[in-house]
Amino acid sequence: MKAKKTYAVFGLGRYGIAVAKELVENGAEVIAVDDEQKVVNDAAAYLPICKCADVTDQEVISRLGIGNIDTVIVCMASNLEASVMAVTLCKEAGVKNVIAKCANEMQQKILLRVGADKVVFPENESGIRLAKNLLSSGFIDMISLSNEVSVVEIDVKDEWCGKNLIELNLRKKYGLNIVAVKKGENVNVNINPEQPLEAGTTLIVIANIAKLGKLK
Repeated sequence: MKAKKTYAVFGLGRYGIAVAKELVENGAEVIAVDDEQKVVNDAAAYLPICKCADVTDQEVISRLGIGNIDTVIVCMASNLEASVMAVTLCKEAGVKNVIAKCANEMQQKILLRVGADKVVFPENESGIRLAKNLLSSGFIDMISLSNEVSVVEIDVKDEWCGKNLIELNLRKKYGLNIVAVKKGENVNVNINPEQPLEAGTTLIVIANIAKLGKLK
C-alpha cells in the first residue's frame, strides 16, 4: 500500500492556517512552520506538528527533512524575498511539488521562474479549496457544491483511452456523473457515450467527495 502523502505549510497566516487545518482534519500528515513563536504556539492547539523556524535557511530545510515531503505550500506572499528563497531551497532539496501563494501577477511570474510548480492567488482560491484539491490528488481542480458533492476535472487515465463511456461505466464504478468532455480549450456538453476517449482529454464530473479516493 502506498504511504500517505506528506505536506509542509510555510507561513501560518489566515491562508496557511486554512490549508494546514483542512489537510490535518482529513488525516494528512502536515508539518506547519512559521518564524514567529507566538503564531506557532497558537497554531499548535489544532496542528499536531508545528515548528518555529526560518525556512529561508538551507540548514533549517535540511533539519526539518523537507526534502522528504511530497508537497510544500509556501504561504508568505507578504514577503516576496522569503517566498523566493523558500521555493528555491525546497526545489533544491528535491521536493517534487511546491505551491506558492502570491499577491500579484509580478510575484506569480517570479515564483514560477524560480521553480514553483503552481502559484495561487488567495482571492481566487481559498486555502480550504486548495487543501481539498491536494487531498484529491490526481484531479485538476475541484469546486465544492456542498460538504459531500463537488464538480471535479479529471484527466482521462491511460487505461481509459480508446474506450467509450458505456464500456467504462464510470457512474456505476466510481459514482461519476459526467457533465462535459474537455479537449484543449474546447468544452463539449453534448457527450456522445459511444465516442472513444482520447489521451489529453479531461472529464468534467459531479461526484461524491468520499468516493473520489477510488480513482487514486
